[in-house]
Formats: sequence, C-alpha cells, structure tokens
Amino acid sequence: MATFSINLKDGSLEQPQEIIVGIDLGTTNSLVAFMKDGHPVCVKGKDGESTLVPSVVHFAENEQVIVGDAAKEKLVTDPARTIYSVKRLMGKSFKDLQGHEGFFGYQVLDDDTESLVKIRVKDRFYTPVELSALILKELKTRIEGELGATVSKAVITVPAYFNDNQRQATRDAGKVAGLDVLRIVNEPTAAALAYGIGNEEGEAETIAVYDLGGGTFDISILRIENGIFEVLSTNGDTFLGGDDFDRAIVDFWLKQLDSPGDLESPGEYTSKEFGQQIRLLAEAAKKALSSAEVFENELNGKKLALTRSEFENLIQPFVGRTLDCCKNALRDAKLGISEIDKVVMVGGSTRVPLVKKSVSDFFQKPVFDDLDPDEVVALGAAIQADILAGNQKDLLLLDVTPLSLGIETVGGLMDVIIPRNSKIPTKAGRQYTTSVDGQKNLKISVFQGERDLVEHNRKLGEFILRDIPPMPAGLPKIDIQFILNADGILFVRARELRSNLEQHIEIRPTYGISEEEMALMLLDSIQNAQTD
Repeated sequence: MATFSINLKDGSLEQPQEIIVGIDLGTTNSLVAFMKDGHPVCVKGKDGESTLVPSVVHFAENEQVIVGDAAKEKLVTDPARTIYSVKRLMGKSFKDLQGHEGFFGYQVLDDDTESLVKIRVKDRFYTPVELSALILKELKTRIEGELGATVSKAVITVPAYFNDNQRQATRDAGKVAGLDVLRIVNEPTAAALAYGIGNEEGEAETIAVYDLGGGTFDISILRIENGIFEVLSTNGDTFLGGDDFDRAIVDFWLKQLDSPGDLESPGEYTSKEFGQQIRLLAEAAKKALSSAEVFENELNGKKLALTRSEFENLIQPFVGRTLDCCKNALRDAKLGISEIDKVVMVGGSTRVPLVKKSVSDFFQKPVFDDLDPDEVVALGAAIQADILAGNQKDLLLLDVTPLSLGIETVGGLMDVIIPRNSKIPTKAGRQYTTSVDGQKNLKISVFQGERDLVEHNRKLGEFILRDIPPMPAGLPKIDIQFILNADGILFVRARELRSNLEQHIEIRPTYGISEEEMALMLLDSIQNAQTD
C-alpha cells in the first residue's frame, strides 16, 4: 500500500523534499550539515557533542579503515599508517610539495614525475582522492544515521583559490564516496550565506570574507544586495594555514633542545613518533595561547615552553602573507579599505588573537565572528544545497574564477581567454590560425595562472585538432571556446570554421585519475562497503 502526503490547505499532493547535504571537507576537520526546520544544522557524532570529524585516516594492521577521532588517536602510536592534512595534497604532484615534504609524518612518494602524488602505507598506495573519499564516506554515514535515510547528493566546499585540478579532484573524491556532487562552492561564498548577510532587504553591503583554515587561506570580496551574492574578487594561498603555525612552533622548540635526540637536524623528522608528538604539542600550544599567556609541557623529559609573544613573532610572517592577499583582492575589486562594510572571519585559525587584531587593524573596523568559525562553511554549504533543491528561490550566487585560463601560443606565451575574477558560469573565445603551410594538426595546450610564460603556470590539459584541410599558413580560421561551469570546471572546444571540423574536451587534471581508475575505485568502494 502506497502512502501519500496531502496538503490539507489546498488538497494537493506534497512532493517529498530531496535530501541534499552540505559538506566542508577541511584540512584539519570536516563537517556535514543539512537544513532542519528552515535552518542549517551541523550533524554531531554518536557522542552527541562534537560536529567535527578530524580529517584523519588510519589503516589498521587487520586492514580495517578508521576515520575521525579514533584515527587521530593513532597519530603518535602508529604514524606511518595514519594520514592527516590530505587536503594539502589534493590535485598536486610531488614537485608541488618541494620544501614541504618534512611536514608529513607518513610516506609521500617521490616518483620524479608530474603525476598525482601518492601516499604509501606498507605495501599499498593511495591517492589523495581515495583518502578524501574515505573521509566523505564517514560524513555520509554520519548524516544517514541522523536522518535515517540514504544520502546520495551533496554540495562540497573548496578554497576559493583552488585551481581546476584541485576542484576536479574534490569532485572525484565525492564520486568515489558514492556522492553525486551537484555543486562545488567556494568556502568564503558559503560562509557569507551562513551569516545570512543579504537576506534582509535594504542597502547593498560590501563584505570581505577572511578564511584561514588548517591548510589553506582565502580572501573574497562580495557585494550583497536583495539576496544576490556577487563575488567581486578572490585571492589566497592553497598552502598557508594553521598547519604552518604548528610547524613554526616545532622548529622553534627544536632549536631550543640541547640535544635533539631523535633528530639529525632541526626541522627534519627521523623518528615519525617523535615528530607526531611534538607536532601535536605544537597544535595544543597554538590553541592554548589563544587565551593563555604561556604554554608549558614536557616531551621525553625535555621542557617545552612558549609565550604568546614568542608565538606571535613566529607566525607574524604568515599573517603578513594573508594581508598581502587582502591587498591584492581589494585591488582586483577596485575598492578601497573604507568601502568594505563588514569583515567576516572564517576558519579555526582565525581564533588566534594576533590574526583577529591584524585583520581588524588592516580593514580599520571590528571583525564579525558571531558564528563558530569551524562550522560556518558547512552551514553555508547546506544553504546552497537547499537552494539547489529548489527550497530557497530568493538567493543567488554569482561567483568568480580565481585564476586566469588560456592557451599556449608561439614562443611559450600564455594567451588569456578567461581572465581571473571573471563571473562564472561564463564562456569566452578567440580565433587563431596556423603558422605553417599545409599544417594538418594543431595542438592546443590549456593553462591556468597569471604568468606571461606558460612554463610558470599550471598545465590543465591538451588535445589535438586533427585533419585540418591543407591551406596556406594564416588561412585556416580556428575558433577556440572556453566554457567554465558553475563549479569552476573547464570545457574547451576548437573548430576550424572553413571546414567545420570540431574537437572538444572536458579538462581533467593532467595528473588526475582516468575513468578506468575511477571505475576501479568505485568497484572497490562497493565491494568493501560492509567492511568499511
């Protein structure tokens, strides 16, 4: 017997609301949220206390996969099998990690190529996509337990400054976790939604969203009027965050130790257990110094101490880098500091007093931090999910692409087709021709970045327009169109106008995951779902 819901006011059949959840896949912690009685709510764990799922994955000896708090407990006792801060590896090759290798307490493989970085755990190899998928599965399990229903659709947030590779890797992780990722949303934009700024009728407001998390930093300038959220500019650094604060404390302490013991040289971990112990103590010091003036503890019989003044001196260069990004974002938005109405603080690292004071001094006004900085992005993602479900029709997001997109031309020059901070979705194109008589094929290499030479930018992919009819150089007319969707993911089409010959491509990361690899991951995920 079927059951139907009827609207008693007009007698119409009520359609069951589609469940779409919002996910903040973070460097340090991850969260999942949904709309409850018209308001976004972050889901708590079985303990009923914390909404945070530590972004940590542990592979036990018996091949059991553990995610979250239980995995975090293994960081010191079994560091080689315990993976953390995987978001910092998304869409990156080992070459991208030059100078940062020592940060990770687990084995990141150096295969001397530009392929996607892999992590080795005993005799198995994992990509950041697979590891992120395990965290997403844990969030999926948590929300399904809360709702008592299957969840298969989600909105996932990413740093505004994530490039095409990193966005695609995030979407792939969702797919492997069994989630249809309906939208990739920039974290600062989600945060603005969560604050509800713009929901009230009235004058337009220009706000700055300062988002400093565990591993990434974003600054976005938005103009909000009558429910329309328009991003004017964005800037940031995808390798700058609270993890760097921790590392600075570790290096400071290592220099204080009379005999490093387990260490060959300051900053280089030779004992993974020691490295994790001192890193976790540094994290504890960072948190404690948000309210205390002094932190003291012991490690292997050695006293470790840090004052707030010393801590602030250590992190000042990192905070300074975030303010440089703020200057660039204001310049791109063509705005002065006095034209910013509100400054919204997002991300756990904004709890640090020096960060709050520096941002307040820079923008010359008090910062706005009413909501929990750890939860605000997930709450905004839930609101965006509700918009996509058709439940909120009075809100509209107009986001931008963080980096310029273009192709390589003669001499290795970058010819920009879609400039940075262009509104998305968008479409743009340009006409080109051949440089050699009778040229039959034309290789089109697509890049992302701000440098004039492509060798300094990120290569996203390439394809070849083949079988161009033989013509003198300069005669063929080749139209190249870039189509950038609302997720910031790129499609490219090339057409020779005289012959109507066409080739197109969805840009996937140069060192991304093939459809075959994706299929294998999905199969493995299904086969091991019960065990996991």
